[in-house]
Amino acid sequence: MPGLDLLSTFLEIYRCGSLSAAAERLGLTQPAVSGQLARLEEELGETLFVRSRRGAAPTARAADLAARIGTRIDELRAATHPSSGLAAHVGTVRVAGPAELITLRVLPTLAPLTARGLRLKVTLGLAAELLEGLAAGESDLVVSAVRPLRQDLAATPLIDEEFVLVGPPALARSVDPVRLAEDPVGALAHLPLVVYADDLPIVRRYWLSEFGGRPPNGVAVTVPDLRGVLAAVVAGAGVSALPRYLAEPALTAGSVELLHEPAAPPLNTLYLAVRAGALVHPPLALVHDRIRSRAHLWGPL
Repeated sequence: MPGLDLLSTFLEIYRCGSLSAAAERLGLTQPAVSGQLARLEEELGETLFVRSRRGAAPTARAADLAARIGTRIDELRAATHPSSGLAAHVGTVRVAGPAELITLRVLPTLAPLTARGLRLKVTLGLAAELLEGLAAGESDLVVSAVRPLRQDLAATPLIDEEFVLVGPPALARSVDPVRLAEDPVGALAHLPLVVYADDLPIVRRYWLSEFGGRPPNGVAVTVPDLRGVLAAVVAGAGVSALPRYLAEPALTAGSVELLHEPAAPPLNTLYLAVRAGALVHPPLALVHDRIRSRAHLWGPL
């Protein structure tokens, strides 16, 4: 079992994004930090960071380890240094992401922290705009359905969301199951679509992934909120592809039905994005670790 010192050093490297910045925060030399990291990697038998001129990029194993130990290390620090524990909970963290996921999953996960002094300011919107805002300093953390490519942003894989193609029972019964098996695009072509945006982001991805092309279907409703998309589908306006976590209650209730059951459902990875090195700020690190460590409790997305 790695010692607390090694794990604390690892966590600082993870949050700072570089060995030199971690060394400065810990009051150690960079060779000392490098040596501690090497010892930890040797004990675990795995590489935790990929080093480059831009810093230390965490591997998937490092992201998983940080999620498991982050809050626990902070709690141990708070027990031995009460003032540092208070600092981790007092402050405002600006969180941004898609309205549906923030509302149904992220806010319930973070709400208990407000009783301990943390304040949250939430912005809802599309991934591309929110990531630009993050880089510009308009937010502190973005839950993104798109992996950021900018070098000044650091992204941690969070969880995969699964998409399902659903429609109201009346429209579902209009699909010929024999033709669906032989020619799914043709079998579904008569169904009107309910979409999130004019470029059909989720529906288009489903059709490309499962059927190899864009949907030829007409669009009946465009609404920039997936909860609105689901409401329109339930009301009979058309069919749509939605994240499973959003559609599951309606599927259980029978107000919508699956129109297509792929061998392997289309998936999209969600990311936690922050500015590089920003996790040195205790309130932001607390929020990041809380989401990362509890995302597995959200159930299938």
